Amino acid sequence: MRKKKILLLQGGKNEEHEVSINTGNEVYKALLKLGYKTEILNVEPKKFKKDIEYLKPDCCFNALHGSFGEDGTVQKILFDLKIPFTHSGISASKIGFNKDKAKNYLKDTKINLLKSEVINTDKINEKILNKFISKYKSFVIKPLLSGSSYGVQIIRSSDDIKKIYLNSFKKNKLYIKHKKLIIEKYIKGRELTVTVIEKNKKILPIAVTEILSKNNFFDYQAKYSQGYSKHVVPASLEKSIYNKCLIYSKEAHDTLGCNGVTRSDFILNDIDNKLYFLEINTQPGLTPVSLVPEQLKYKGINFLELIKLLVKSAKCQK
Repeated sequence: MRKKKILLLQGGKNEEHEVSINTGNEVYKALLKLGYKTEILNVEPKKFKKDIEYLKPDCCFNALHGSFGEDGTVQKILFDLKIPFTHSGISASKIGFNKDKAKNYLKDTKINLLKSEVINTDKINEKILNKFISKYKSFVIKPLLSGSSYGVQIIRSSDDIKKIYLNSFKKNKLYIKHKKLIIEKYIKGRELTVTVIEKNKKILPIAVTEILSKNNFFDYQAKYSQGYSKHVVPASLEKSIYNKCLIYSKEAHDTLGCNGVTRSDFILNDIDNKLYFLEINTQPGLTPVSLVPEQLKYKGINFLELIKLLVKSAKCQK
């Protein structure tokens, strides 16, 4: 029987380009070991459709991260061309990538959500940021549509506002490509994450990892650089909290209609021991320091089996 011709999508020309290349490199090696006829496409959004129509793959393995590859755009192009693809479909990708929409979809579940609001980037000034300090005491500011902790900043005081406003909005223009930001109440607590994967037509939450970061939180550097964070798997938690993490992550995956694999992030409040959902990642990293392969390895599922499961789950999906 002919092996599938798989086209590996990586790159994407966005702020998560390098992470995608790292994921793609690992996946490519695995696909070759599994015996799949595999080609790599370094995705350039403007010519993506033409490239796909020319290459005519049997299936696309989506190793893209960030805008275009994770927000439903690539998924729509592949769906229209009737080409199966890994990970979530158009709708789940679009919702999961939008932090506010994802929370709105989960508001009727038992999952605890932090108070938040969306604001246009061009409306941000020191006065508005100080209003958020009065309202939330301390808060997190981050792009509404992005991943890999890009642009995430914690603001705890008016002094923080002066520094962050000057550096991120005036000088460096950190958010220049982002029209909307989300402001979310900050709570201090333990950072937890759970992988959910499809195996034998069952949706399974795998394990809970606690992330101990050397930085203020699990930021881009801590996620993708060796030595900046420690992953404790399984997390040392009360059994009820541990099980709640598993239940919540599966519920988030199912409610949004995700496919293949996701990773949901939570924070366990230091004060009231209450578990809060932060966000869901429909295209979690598969690099050497990524959490998904690490959790699966703990459960006896190696990287090759993970990639095989994802190829098997590939489909044309809205």
